[in-house]
Amino acid sequence: MSVESQDAKGLGFFERYLTLWVLLCIGGGILLGKVAPQVARSLDGMALVVDGAPVVSIPIAIALFFMMYPIMVKIDFGEVVQAGRSVKPVTLTLVVNWLIKPFTMYGISLLFLGVLFRQFIGPEAMDLVKLPLGLDLPVGATYGSGTVVLSEGLKMLEVPLWRSYLAGCILLGIAPCTAMVLVWGYLARGNDGHTLVMVAINSLTMLVLYGVLGGFLLGVGRLPVPWQALLLSITVYVALPLLAGFVSRKWIIAAKGKIWFEQKFLHLLTPVTIIALLLTLILLFSFKGEVILDNPLTILWIAVPLFLQTVLIFGITYVAASRMGLSYRDAAPSAMIGASNHFEVAIATAVMLFGLSSGAALATVVGVLIEVPVMLMLVGICKRTTHWFPGET
Repeated sequence: MSVESQDAKGLGFFERYLTLWVLLCIGGGILLGKVAPQVARSLDGMALVVDGAPVVSIPIAIALFFMMYPIMVKIDFGEVVQAGRSVKPVTLTLVVNWLIKPFTMYGISLLFLGVLFRQFIGPEAMDLVKLPLGLDLPVGATYGSGTVVLSEGLKMLEVPLWRSYLAGCILLGIAPCTAMVLVWGYLARGNDGHTLVMVAINSLTMLVLYGVLGGFLLGVGRLPVPWQALLLSITVYVALPLLAGFVSRKWIIAAKGKIWFEQKFLHLLTPVTIIALLLTLILLFSFKGEVILDNPLTILWIAVPLFLQTVLIFGITYVAASRMGLSYRDAAPSAMIGASNHFEVAIATAVMLFGLSSGAALATVVGVLIEVPVMLMLVGICKRTTHWFPGET
């Protein structure tokens, strides 16, 4: 098997303790926000501004690109052709990821954040998010569920805080995992080849469906639908690293050989994604520290629907795979891919669309916080239920 599966041979140092690093970065970000708030605000101020609204935070854009490139360069697109030999597991994964998961995420998040937990979040609590790219409305104008206001000299959209959290959950729901799922699939003793093929297919499918589903569900949620920024985020955070990974992979293999590429180059890239992610989290929480300290249950309100969504999608896919007669080695990674989220893209899009200090960005970060412990729990469930599938004992 190629390095893509070899790279998943267990959890590395950064991945193994990802939850710990996330917690430390949350603490570090909150501390930074209290001790030196001007540092994070200065970095966020280094942004591209269009029509008076900050669109791209340059430091965050750089960090988020480095999250994505190591993932994309691992993909051997020549293996996508093999997907035709395993039509049923590929079809199941695509149906769950793109026809079921986005809508269950919306429904569950709306139920908990907009109804059950709304009183706890604060029915009158508001959040400031960026105006959609290219939209120039006067102060006081309404757009969706928000109102245009002037904040620190910039036009921003003031929306209900729970709707901002909902937006972050939506962005997680439309971003199937294409990174850590390699690890989860291996630990569950799944088919590494199928996992790799689905990583490649999902990366390509996101180029088309991520913006479409994101725009539709954000619009249903009465939140700003910044189509231009959605397309820009897909270009910057999916298409650009995908292209960079494809070109550099071919060039390095041609120049140094596949063995050097797999054993040396990819080894050097292993911690890059996690390090870039953790640096971004410090900035994110430096802005949200005050909200968390004022209401420490904020993380819990967001985590509950994300946890339920993860377990539900895993259950749907895993049971469907059993009923379809799939082998365990195909069923396990199919369920893992559906359950886990591509939190790098979700964070990147939330930051670009709504701002570094938005509730949407915070919600995507909560997705990172629960990812590792929940997925390890699901790996354990898979390993204890192999007897559900043909030929397994």
